Amino acid sequence: MGYDDYLHIGGISLKFSQRIGVTPVKVDIQIESMDSDLRVGLWNCFHRLYLEPFETNLISQSKLNYLFRSIWSDHLKNNLDEIPREFFYFETSLKATFFETPWYNVYDLIEFVIKLNTPFERVSTIFAISCNEVLEKELSAYRIIGTEITKITDTNEVKEIEESLVNSAVLPSKSVSIHLTTALSLLSDRKSPDYRNSIKESISAVEAIAQIITGEHKAELGKALKILSDKIGLHGGLRAGFSSIYGYTSDEGGIRHAMSDEKEICFEDAKYMLVACSAFVNYLIVKADKAGIVLK
Repeated sequence: MGYDDYLHIGGISLKFSQRIGVTPVKVDIQIESMDSDLRVGLWNCFHRLYLEPFETNLISQSKLNYLFRSIWSDHLKNNLDEIPREFFYFETSLKATFFETPWYNVYDLIEFVIKLNTPFERVSTIFAISCNEVLEKELSAYRIIGTEITKITDTNEVKEIEESLVNSAVLPSKSVSIHLTTALSLLSDRKSPDYRNSIKESISAVEAIAQIITGEHKAELGKALKILSDKIGLHGGLRAGFSSIYGYTSDEGGIRHAMSDEKEICFEDAKYMLVACSAFVNYLIVKADKAGIVLK
């Protein structure tokens, strides 16, 4: 495979077939799947909080005997008289649920454990927090909110990102594609995600496509959006909305300046901005095409 078969930008590689829209671009958010790293992370949370502190030779001697028996009979639907007597064999059987069953079974079990009332309610709270940290790190589409596992990313959002990557990759100018792929790369970095700069890159992608459509290649987004209103009939509400978002990322108290508030920026913030900006890029490209504007 030669260099020309790929577009190398920001850690994301697009094949030729992806750039022309023949094969889909894959955004690495786990919606209906669970890779090994995610399974290991969730298992380690469960093992560290529920198994290690309460391990004994016999299940019946554990302080969490009630929880273990409930998992075995009420959740896994096994005969209660067949629960392994020795803790090691019970742990081995439970581990199989995390590593040898479909992805949704793991979430079912975690939710069951969190919802079950036990004398160790604080453990459940810490367990939910720990699981959420793993879910965010491994780009799961789900989070634990209260006692429910809730979907925070859907296929339509992923589709918008994928479509924007394809649409921008075929533009003569690569600036939009560079910003979008960099935003995705920064968001998707599981070892060291950079949500703040991902947001910057997402809004910069909108600024870049606005500059291309208007021909004002040095115009800031606010000015470019005003020109777009006349060129492609951009609705005033949309213009105002993205002007406000641009202000959020650019003004003195915004993303680009408030570095002391780094901890307040999270995955959900960066993901929302990437989805919203991807959708707006797609929208502007279509509107420009309908207005007969050749993008250069």
